[in-house]
Amino acid sequence: MCDERTTADNENYLRANKLTRREFGAMSTGAGLAMLLPQVSNAQAVTESDLDVTTPDGTADSYFVHPSSGTHPGVLIWPDAFGLRPAKRQMAKRLAQSGYSVLVVNPYYRSQRAPVVDTTNFAEVAGIIRPLMGTLNAETQIADARAFVSFLDSQASVDSNRKMGTMGYCMGGPFTMRTAASLPNRIGAAASFHGGGLVTDQPDSPHLLVPQMQAHYLFAIAENDDENQPEAKDVLREAFSEAGLPAEIEVYEALHGWCPPDATVYDEALAERAWSRMLALFERALA
Repeated sequence: MCDERTTADNENYLRANKLTRREFGAMSTGAGLAMLLPQVSNAQAVTESDLDVTTPDGTADSYFVHPSSGTHPGVLIWPDAFGLRPAKRQMAKRLAQSGYSVLVVNPYYRSQRAPVVDTTNFAEVAGIIRPLMGTLNAETQIADARAFVSFLDSQASVDSNRKMGTMGYCMGGPFTMRTAASLPNRIGAAASFHGGGLVTDQPDSPHLLVPQMQAHYLFAIAENDDENQPEAKDVLREAFSEAGLPAEIEVYEALHGWCPPDATVYDEALAERAWSRMLALFERALA
């Protein structure tokens, strides 16, 4: 979960790199953001569009990007608490350049269209983000997952004969687990990056859904998240082992939120390592 414990870490990062918030924000939009992401080797030409996806609760504003020719495995991206924004579009485009048809969605579409905030500093926008997060629950996540996967399967650029992938950041980590559990015949691979709330003491804890899945998994865990809940990784390992499903579960020496390039704690080297592990997973499992 994105929360206040990262605020001091964010401030330290900015001071260490001699960036003001205004400078970092400018660097994190448009062309500046694209420059922050490493180039894709042998990148495929892609076609991209902003569109609305129909769900049982309305229309979700989304970004869809895919290679300009051929059919490819579909991938559904669940954003972190800050929602659909330029950084997530750039990450989706980068994945499409590697040969995937990618949908990244606004999880808050029931309340408002994206973008919902203009900063990734949680302390500054908690009053906006917390109520939006409160509108989402296990039921909305499952309903949305089914609608978004159905949309992907209806697209000419998606190879419906191949398994689909899903990936999520922060609050999006549990969303991937509910997606994989509710659509086991379609989701063949999933990745959670600094996911929050993967293991809880509640009856709807995501880790309890593992027996319903068929997906191979990657869990990239932030070091400070592991310090706060050191038992979570072991619970996940046991759950996947008992289900007979492959799962790569690793703690990265990085702070919660390190993967998106617009994060104040972005760690390029470790973000690239996690990204490469995801690409390897998708190549193996989305057959």
